Amino acid sequence: MYAEQVHDYLKIFFKETNCEVLSDEGHMLSVQLTADMDKRIMNRPFYWQYIEATNSPANPARLNLITDRTKIQNQFIGEIIHFGSGRLHQIFKATKELGSFVKMYHHSDGNEGKGMLTPYFCVNYKVSYYSDQTKEVLYSLGINLINGEIEDNFHEYVSELNLKTDMPDEKFCLQYIIKPTRALERLDSMIQNIIQNDDHSWAEEARMRWEKELEVLDFFYDGVEEKPESYEIEKKGLKERFNPRIKVEIINGGLFYLL
Repeated sequence: MYAEQVHDYLKIFFKETNCEVLSDEGHMLSVQLTADMDKRIMNRPFYWQYIEATNSPANPARLNLITDRTKIQNQFIGEIIHFGSGRLHQIFKATKELGSFVKMYHHSDGNEGKGMLTPYFCVNYKVSYYSDQTKEVLYSLGINLINGEIEDNFHEYVSELNLKTDMPDEKFCLQYIIKPTRALERLDSMIQNIIQNDDHSWAEEARMRWEKELEVLDFFYDGVEEKPESYEIEKKGLKERFNPRIKVEIINGGLFYLL
């Protein structure tokens, strides 16, 4: 997950959770948290227990999040956030808690009168490539439940629309032909195809680094006829560290009725 992806993800997250983005410099976000979001991602349980017990005015935290440290001279002005950081992990967790599945309706900005809403099923995936190094890629796929067409970058598209949880007046929702369970199977299949067609040179590179580390390990035990237990433990540890593997997770999803 690159710095730009982290930055865009955070902007969408704070917008959807009603946290005010005070400034956005492209490599750093200044955000005023709501009380609810402070409780979820700031690890201040005793503070909030005191506030609620004494009925005192709350002061939710303000965050300065640096998403690209290479563009900051004074890194003490904010908190560096990146894939693997504790703060981003907390935000991922809050995302799952708040929006594992949604059902939204497209409201037109103008007065267009009667119309039909087409159902789309969306799933946001996180694909993680693990070895001694880690890379994350986010995919947002949406499938038209009438004709089966699949759209990528679906979340970016719907985030620009006027979506609400209540159905708009004088609109009719088309009954989907493709069931959501079948839609999920098709999207899962597409993710598998994306992974299979991806460049997997990273796995071969990890294997080569593994072999070099094994050579170093064997050098230290050269001439030892009966290898001690520590040798086998280190050898197993190297295998676990460099073994390439891929993990696919569903972050969240939803059913969207769009004009």
